[in-house]
Amino acid sequence: MKEKLETLLQEAVSELSLLDSEESLQGLRVKYLGKKGLLTALMKGLGALPPEERPIIGQMANVVKDRLEEKLEAALSRVRLARKEEKLRSERLDVTLPGRRRPMGSRHPITQVIDEITEIFAGLGFQVAEGPEIEQDYYNFEALNIPKDHPARDMQDTFFVNDSVVLRTHTSPVQIRTMLKQPPPVRVIAPGTVYRCDSDATHSPMFHQIEGLLVDKGVTFADLKGILTIFVSQYFGAGTGVRLRPSFFPFTEPSAEVDIACVMCKGKGCRICKNTGWLEILGSGMVDPEVFRHVSYDSEEYTGFAFGMGIERIAMLKYGISDMRLLFENDLRFLSQF
Repeated sequence: MKEKLETLLQEAVSELSLLDSEESLQGLRVKYLGKKGLLTALMKGLGALPPEERPIIGQMANVVKDRLEEKLEAALSRVRLARKEEKLRSERLDVTLPGRRRPMGSRHPITQVIDEITEIFAGLGFQVAEGPEIEQDYYNFEALNIPKDHPARDMQDTFFVNDSVVLRTHTSPVQIRTMLKQPPPVRVIAPGTVYRCDSDATHSPMFHQIEGLLVDKGVTFADLKGILTIFVSQYFGAGTGVRLRPSFFPFTEPSAEVDIACVMCKGKGCRICKNTGWLEILGSGMVDPEVFRHVSYDSEEYTGFAFGMGIERIAMLKYGISDMRLLFENDLRFLSQF
């Protein structure tokens, strides 16, 4: 038994010297020192020895086990140290390189469009005005020449909070609130969120508008056309065609829809513009004297114009987006393009 223990130790040490990975060393531990290992199997014959030899052989078995454990741990330490040094060599850092910045987000395309349009009109002397999104019926409709029985109310599917309070359907109420606060001249734009009961590929129950208002002495329709032509030229590019078509809005008279030459086909005609070569972008007109009456402006002394555009529509035209819903789904694959 003594010779067998010495042979087992020699074989284990010899085999151990050939191993160079932690996995193989752990396998050696199981092979020799595991519950079903060679040392355990050898010690099962201990009972067959004379009683006086058993303590000696048992003590010797413990010495073999301890020595083997010691050599295994030394080998494991050596292997782990070598692996660590190799990892340090392969992952060596150049501390002179600039640090990696955290990835930064970007402004939403709707925000970008609002900022760009605001900047253009700021250059034309317009200031930004804001108002509440939960609005009184008076400011949203009546002061804009849309009384309760007016058929124009059917043009807008409204979210009513109660009989006299609504979620604003446009940012025009901001124009009323601004005129009630200050006498002419007035030159403001009103960007903001608006709400209507409508939802499909080109409409959303919540969307954004920018409306503009200019009131002063001697303001004409030609001034309106000039301002809008400058805006189109700066936003969509010099030389972009502009045309005005007669239309109807309760709070402006005369009123006009404003079209631009299709940004997809450059006016040649395509699927987007339905082969007309034109795309509608906003509504406009001269402020109706009835609106001035609600804010105590003298319509004999002052005239003005107003216009309004949907930001989502402008964004879709500028970036070639076919479905408005993409702007609200917050898919980073889509938003990261902007």
